[in-house]
Amino acid sequence: MGTTTTPMTFEEFEQLPDEAGKCELLEGEVVRMPPAKRKHMKTTERLYWLLRRAVRNLRRRRPELGLGEVHMEMGYRMGSAPQSWLQPDVSVTHADQSGDDYYEGAPLVAIEVASDAQSASHLEAIAQMYLSYGAREVWLLYPKTGHVWICRAGKPDVEQQQEAIRSEVLSGVEIKLDRIFG
Repeated sequence: MGTTTTPMTFEEFEQLPDEAGKCELLEGEVVRMPPAKRKHMKTTERLYWLLRRAVRNLRRRRPELGLGEVHMEMGYRMGSAPQSWLQPDVSVTHADQSGDDYYEGAPLVAIEVASDAQSASHLEAIAQMYLSYGAREVWLLYPKTGHVWICRAGKPDVEQQQEAIRSEVLSGVEIKLDRIFG
């Protein structure tokens, strides 16, 4: 991962030229990652479609949960001085989440699929950023090992998921890990 050393504003970040790969702004620091590989994208896509169907059904049955939309690679603008703009692999918004070009604040649920370009400390920093700006859960998926960890707002411990993801926020939703990892 290449990074810049001087803090960057969000306005400066938006003016960066388009390049292959993923680019995020983490507390004023530009973080660049190489383009996602096929396996990463297949995992992301499977999870997106499974989650989209589950959330759509859950919104109809339980509107009081305040679930918004399910997105893949959506941008979220968080914080100020220094600013952050993160793009989780998959996310579920809050029902009333504001924003024009990008959502303001963290999604309700942010999901990151680990790649070779991301260190554990980088993923932990991103998870904490999401939680500090309003996410209720952050799912960290590790395709190489088949592990999934869930970080929850207000809970210091990270919970490893066995066989299926069971979300507290998405009440009653269960997604089997073999359906995600193939």
